[in-house]
Amino acid sequence: PAHEVMAGKLSETAGYDAMRAFLKRGPEIDGLYAVSDALALGAYRALKEHGLKIPSDVAVVGVPFDSGVTFRPGARFGPSAIREASRLLRPYNPALDTLPFELAQVVDAGDIACNPFDIPVALGEIQAGLAGLMTNGRPVVTLGGDHTLALPALRAVTAEHGPVALVHFDAHLDTWDTYFNAPYTHGTPFRRASEEGLLRKDRSAHVGIRGSLYDPKDLDDDEKLGFTIVHCRDFDRIGTDGILDRILDRIGDAPLYVSIDIDVLDPGFAPATGTPEAGGMTSRELLEVLRGLRDTRIVAADIVEVSPAYDHAGITAVAAANVAYELVSIMAAQSAR
Repeated sequence: PAHEVMAGKLSETAGYDAMRAFLKRGPEIDGLYAVSDALALGAYRALKEHGLKIPSDVAVVGVPFDSGVTFRPGARFGPSAIREASRLLRPYNPALDTLPFELAQVVDAGDIACNPFDIPVALGEIQAGLAGLMTNGRPVVTLGGDHTLALPALRAVTAEHGPVALVHFDAHLDTWDTYFNAPYTHGTPFRRASEEGLLRKDRSAHVGIRGSLYDPKDLDDDEKLGFTIVHCRDFDRIGTDGILDRILDRIGDAPLYVSIDIDVLDPGFAPATGTPEAGGMTSRELLEVLRGLRDTRIVAADIVEVSPAYDHAGITAVAAANVAYELVSIMAAQSAR
């Protein structure tokens, strides 16, 4: 009975099976069950709060935090917008020939509550929340929120896996030192990560970089921190296959963290972001490159900087939801191997 599931009166296995059966009583639509987000998330949280461990192979979690932005705010509303856009996703991924939700138990772990007024405190809260989900090597997709969250995510990942390779999709380097003397912002996470030894400096790359910089020294500093740059203009020169070859050669067989700022896409495909730059990737190019990472060892990923107040017909959120789907599909297949 539902009330026993909610009260945590059943054994772990029985409670989980009962929750799944309860949620599947709704009308079936195209193979998907029409259950409200609130109901599914409420049942999940009720089980967790009563001490029951929720079996899961892959977790998706929101971080509604945007106190580190330097231009347009609003990314704290990104997780809910991405979830809303994900309603159109279906069980079978033909591009990867996989049924991710049959291969693995994928759970939406809700949102991590974090302090919007104190960035260092928020970083600790985000790290603790992610670390709790990453136990035993469970891969996690984090929905932001602004790019500041990549630093605590990398801290949590490194505690589980050691230093990782990074593939960072973005219009911007995000390796600046400070903004107004503040060391923790959405423009600084990968400098801090490099300084803290969280990254394999010989295995990390930026992809999609474009736009103006503050100084030529920005590029020199970035190289010294251990990054290579795949510029967005390289797509015209060597194509998606050439870009993918460069990425795969760079990361090798190291455990991989994938960080995706939605502004890597051209504003025509993702207008709802805090710092848009002209001349970006198409959504098709981004999805194709991500699919090319299917044989790498992705241990965690983030999708950040979706700021829905600036969206038109939800196209940015739709792009982000599809990016998340590709990542979950790859992680699910890896967990089943």
